[in-house]
Amino acid sequence: MKKLFGFKIGGLQQKIFNLVLVFLVAIIGVFGAVSAYQSRELTSVVNNASQKQQQAIEKVSGDTMHQVVDSSMTQNNAFQAYIADDMFSDVKGDVQTLQRLAEELFAHQDRLEFQPVSYPKRENDGIASAQIQHGEGIVPEDSDKLRVVSNMQDIMLSMFVNSDKLSSCFVSTSDGITLYVDDRAGEYFNEDGSAITTFEARERPWYKGAVETGDVYFTGIERDSFTDYIGLVCSAPVYCNGELVAVVGADIFLDDMAAYVRDASDDGGYVCVFNGDGQVIFAPEGNGVFEVQTSDEAEDIRLSDNKELGSFVAAALSGQTELTVINVNGKDYYMTGSPIPTVGWTVVSFIEKNITEQPAQLMISKFDGINKEAATAFENGTKYSKQTTLVMIAIVLALGTGCALFIAGKIVKPVERMTERMGELNGNDLTFEMEDTYKTGDEIEVLAESFETLSKRTREYIDQITTITAEKERIGAELELATKIQAHMLPNIFPAFPERPELDIYATMTPAKEVGGDFYDFFLIDDDHLGMVMADVSGKGVPAALFMMMSKILVSNYAMIGRSPAKVLEQVNTQICKNNDEDMFVTVWFGVMEISTGKITAANAGHEYPIVKKADGEFELFKDKHGFVIGGMAGLKYKDYEFTLEKGGSLFLYTDGVAEATNAENELFGTDRMIAALNKDPQASPKELLENMQQSVSDFVGDAPQFDDLTMLGIKLL
Repeated sequence: MKKLFGFKIGGLQQKIFNLVLVFLVAIIGVFGAVSAYQSRELTSVVNNASQKQQQAIEKVSGDTMHQVVDSSMTQNNAFQAYIADDMFSDVKGDVQTLQRLAEELFAHQDRLEFQPVSYPKRENDGIASAQIQHGEGIVPEDSDKLRVVSNMQDIMLSMFVNSDKLSSCFVSTSDGITLYVDDRAGEYFNEDGSAITTFEARERPWYKGAVETGDVYFTGIERDSFTDYIGLVCSAPVYCNGELVAVVGADIFLDDMAAYVRDASDDGGYVCVFNGDGQVIFAPEGNGVFEVQTSDEAEDIRLSDNKELGSFVAAALSGQTELTVINVNGKDYYMTGSPIPTVGWTVVSFIEKNITEQPAQLMISKFDGINKEAATAFENGTKYSKQTTLVMIAIVLALGTGCALFIAGKIVKPVERMTERMGELNGNDLTFEMEDTYKTGDEIEVLAESFETLSKRTREYIDQITTITAEKERIGAELELATKIQAHMLPNIFPAFPERPELDIYATMTPAKEVGGDFYDFFLIDDDHLGMVMADVSGKGVPAALFMMMSKILVSNYAMIGRSPAKVLEQVNTQICKNNDEDMFVTVWFGVMEISTGKITAANAGHEYPIVKKADGEFELFKDKHGFVIGGMAGLKYKDYEFTLEKGGSLFLYTDGVAEATNAENELFGTDRMIAALNKDPQASPKELLENMQQSVSDFVGDAPQFDDLTMLGIKLL
């Protein structure tokens, strides 16, 4: 053996060296192969994870935005259609009331006397007033029909003043005379200052339409004869012994509806209105889809070349549609339609689909940017890792087998763990968090930090889109609007009749939900008769509140005609049964008090017994005879009964929410406790009586939730 610089060539030392050298080369080779494999696997995992995350974001954001559009746009569109239909339905009801009143007057025309009428007066401009006009060559004094309809002035004035929907109401006789009520007397004058007395009503579309159909008739949209307002007319014929004697009607100006449609653009969304002929009658300018044209030029969209759009409009005219995607002029639009049944129109809301997808596209764009940053960091880390590997190979060659294995282990272990965790990521679990295994102090830790940052940002964007969804909900706003409408429907100014010292009235209504189904009412029918109503609608919430509004209006309208309580309840039941598709009902106690004598004539449709106190006595239950509930069955008859409220006496009316108030032990407040609460201070004023009752119920119920509306009305005759 030769020896060179102390190193034996061909000896054991060389063999050991050779063995170590071969072992180290093998280790380096294995280490290089494992590193290359792990690098490829890591790149694949990163790409797969990025693709999965992008797919998850697209799916979650797409589904979320669709739900937002479907919920907000469909519900808002249906609510706007409901408000419009409610307006037309109320006007239709008013016209039917005028029709029945006119038929009743003509049926008993021999008993009627002429009530003074006049031509338009300039001093009445801005004041609700009645005036007449007539056809060319007609002399009003020669008309027997004018003598009859002149008796409708007071009812028409009351109807106009108490409605925020009517622009005018009128009756035109078949011999060419029109009696109408509005507050625009100043519009009926010529430039020379003379009053316009001639108006040929029999040539107007509303007159001809009512006569031709023989029923309630709505005209198309037209300009008012004396102003520039747009609107429509609801009219109905009046017959006596089979002969046409008059046509009654009411004007509705639609400038507010046109303004709402024009200003309803919200983040690219639009609202338009179609008539029953499939023509666009209201649409905002520049919406890119629908254009308003004159009726002789307007296209029936149902017959357009776009069959998909035509079918949608036809469906929207017949019923509520689901959120539908329609392609118009090469663009996709979300559309939803809600009918206005009373006039046969429909409200359509639409928005370009691309606009709703912009938040998701923006988030995906940001996600791609993050991926590119991560890829760049990964590439840089890979380059640095290669350099480090070469250095490590040199160190492994120098330090030996043990160091090589240790360093290899330190590099491979965190990569394997990272690969395993990345493989576990899926669409529902996108969380990648830093672990002690990744804290190597080199490029592996940098890469792990990049993955952790990417994971956090992805979850933040998903949280943001979920927050946007919650913020789009508008149900609370709709309930708030319904609560305000209901509060304004009930008389709530006390003292109610400060000019009538012989009466003291007070009433309250506390709903169990945002809006309730109970209602009360009181009103002077004339100077000596006071109408009193206490009612309870089946159900709770918005449906009960809407049914309450309709019932209240019907009772007050029929009461003002002067019928007995029983007749009023019969007529209200008839009207409600005609359109009661939801099978709702209402219990009603309705009484009319002759103020000068205290005599009360009343009828009860399934409501609670009234409670009466004599002047020097205590409150006692007055067990009257009940009729069936309103809305339960058509054709019902009700019976009047009478009792007298003495001076100094009181009357207490209530709904079942008082007696059936329940405490935490499921005990009912009950009638006995209710009467006892009244008799704690029987001489108290109505306001004090109701406050005492409310306090007694609250003390009894305690912290238990309120399950029913609490409605009370107290009246004391002084």
